Amino acid sequence: MARKSWIQRENKRQKLEQKYHSSRQFSKKKIKQSKAVPLSESKLKEIYRRLQSLPRNSSPIRLHRRCFLTGRPRANYRDFGLSGHILREMVFECLLPGATRSSW
Repeated sequence: MARKSWIQRENKRQKLEQKYHSSRQFSKKKIKQSKAVPLSESKLKEIYRRLQSLPRNSSPIRLHRRCFLTGRPRANYRDFGLSGHILREMVFECLLPGATRSSW
């Protein structure tokens, strides 16, 4: 099991990312448009300042996928949302239809 504090921190990051998603996308869209149609330097600086004033944890790149059952941050499979060893245990217990066991 992962530490409860780490899981709570990850949940907080997800909420922040959802809260500031639209403002971050709006600022990025304006910056991308400014490359096609140049803006004045002061307006461009204002857009960058607004983007940088957002909380650091609201960035989607800081989110980390965790196992649905255990909270483990590594070896996660996107299709199932589970870590590797939990996935293997579920396959051995025939809880995942269509998945085959491998043993060597």
